[in-house]
Amino acid sequence: QVQLVESGGGLVQAGVSLRLSCAASRLTFSSYAMGWFRQAPGKEREFVAGISSRGGDTYYADSVKGRFTISRDNAKNMVYLQMNSLKPEDTAVYYCAARSRFTPYVASGANEFDYWGQGTQVTVSS
Repeated sequence: QVQLVESGGGLVQAGVSLRLSCAASRLTFSSYAMGWFRQAPGKEREFVAGISSRGGDTYYADSVKGRFTISRDNAKNMVYLQMNSLKPEDTAVYYCAARSRFTPYVASGANEFDYWGQGTQVTVSS
């Protein structure tokens, strides 16, 4: 069973940075595209950032473009989300997701991903 474990969340003030990590196991990590999603209270889960299996392509939601950076280390089975200039509206549970099937684009739909982590809470105070 594929396992994804997120870490790095917390309570921070607006304007600071935070880095989320996702450790993947029980999969051929370098064959999986990865993504980060988030879900705020009372809202639907939304795409944040995605990265291709080898890391050559990335894609971001407009709301985080220029502030967040997704990266991966295939040697360590890790994917990261560097979040800079955090805003209160970034408050949410952040989820790591993995997709096994190849696409010629960076997947961004929640239904395109096969495996999900349990999430890590990020709270940004104003």
